[in-house]
Amino acid sequence: MSSADEGPDDRLPQSLLDAIAPRGHTRSFPAHAILINEGDTTDSLYIVLSGRVKVYASSDDGRELVLTEYGPGGYFGELSIDGERRSASIKAIEACTCRVVQGSELRQFLAESPDFAFHLTRKLIRMVRRLTEQVRSIALQDVYGRMVRVLTELSEPVGDERVLRHKLTQKDIADRVGSSREMVNRVMKELTAGGYVGQRDGRMVILKKLPASW
Repeated sequence: MSSADEGPDDRLPQSLLDAIAPRGHTRSFPAHAILINEGDTTDSLYIVLSGRVKVYASSDDGRELVLTEYGPGGYFGELSIDGERRSASIKAIEACTCRVVQGSELRQFLAESPDFAFHLTRKLIRMVRRLTEQVRSIALQDVYGRMVRVLTELSEPVGDERVLRHKLTQKDIADRVGSSREMVNRVMKELTAGGYVGQRDGRMVILKKLPASW
């Protein structure tokens, strides 16, 4: 997975949401709640109905690398169908509600619904491609190059500018690019001084095309 939000094709269409809904139960989680811990042996699938969650890996010293985020229609936990432990942690960025489908129900639904199986297969293919791109970025790009990639992925064009879809702190950016907050702070100060980025209504705005290198 990449550190960008999931794409629209990763979200379940309403027809599949309606089909799988009777097999699960609804749970609500407050902001910052941990839904899944890396290493857990649970096997439930979570479908986000409202709110947002982040998927991340963490080190023993508490550092985090954010892999992706999910909003309404997104789902996670499907990798547990192989019976292995959870490979990443999930935290609620804001209060959220999820439809939780137990592993046994998920496996039965997979067998009975070729449309869902196809949707899941395509999602996993995109996940592998995004993960490959993220590994390439971490291995071959410097911190600035990774920041440009993430800021571009998380923003939308508005006229000649790009506006980030959600509010991000410098720590959020650091967690996404695998760097320290201090390094991100230094780069952001220079970009701000150069007139490349600014703030508007609490969200970062890319005012003009970012330099290819710094």
